[in-house]
Amino acid sequence: MTTAFVRPDTQAMLAMLEAAGAPPLDQGEPAVAREAYTAMRFLVDAEPTDLAVIKDLTCPGPAGEIKLRYYDKRENREKGPAILFYHGGGFVIGDLESHHPFCTEMAAQMDLPLIAVDYRLAPEAPFPAAPDDCEAATRWIAENAADALGFEIDGIITCGDSAGGNLAIVVGQDLAKNPAAVPVIAQVPIYPVTDSTATGGSMDEFAEGFLLTKASMDYFHHHYAGKAGDVRCDPIHGDLASSPPTVLITAGLDPLRDQGRAYGAKLVEAGVPLIYQEAKGNIHGLICLRKGIPSSQQDVDGICNALKAILTKI
Repeated sequence: MTTAFVRPDTQAMLAMLEAAGAPPLDQGEPAVAREAYTAMRFLVDAEPTDLAVIKDLTCPGPAGEIKLRYYDKRENREKGPAILFYHGGGFVIGDLESHHPFCTEMAAQMDLPLIAVDYRLAPEAPFPAAPDDCEAATRWIAENAADALGFEIDGIITCGDSAGGNLAIVVGQDLAKNPAAVPVIAQVPIYPVTDSTATGGSMDEFAEGFLLTKASMDYFHHHYAGKAGDVRCDPIHGDLASSPPTVLITAGLDPLRDQGRAYGAKLVEAGVPLIYQEAKGNIHGLICLRKGIPSSQQDVDGICNALKAILTKI
């Protein structure tokens, strides 16, 4: 166990999960892991925030229809930016339901439309299915918002956590190379996967005992079958100078912490406007743990406040 600072409510939830004795997600088949992950929401996440609009829809994708969910605080909206959200789960688990409470909260706090993307999962659809779907959905929203949502958008904010943080960066890089109908004006990667080859440091320090484990990372990596060094798998190696203004969040007790920090440092070197926050004493997955770890609400508030600050400068 590390001697790093652990918040009291974080420690309490970790102790509760250990006492429950549930088998780790990496010890089951993906279908079983998906059910357990989504069910965990009702134990440890906050209740959804009330919104005027929560609407399911679909868009065409490279391998069939992609499920989307549109969230909005307002019934009617003028032209403006929209958030595209890509959920976490190691590219293997997670869906529209697992991150539903967070999406309602972010849409409410930001007072912006948010569209969540239910991309294909590995191992049934390994790399690059996830970035292909997320890019396709983002381009479709950029081109069809007026018909699909009832208003025009003039900018895209890519956002996601963990694997979804990776996808938020990758989609931004793809759209910088080959622009969509409207530009990506900001990105919000939350404890993102940026380098699948990362070793040592936080990967070893928090390998066990902090919800996301090294064994789970290996499980996800095996199923996703990403290509190490490919910028659509490891976006830390991409053209970072073309990145949009960024809100980057890491968790202090996260195996992914150091690769998130390294990505942030490279953004600074490339001259990209950056607001960097580290949730000290908290763990990977915090945006979906607001009931289990109540102080995570302050971290979510910080994410939204940082994005508001970034948008005032664009």
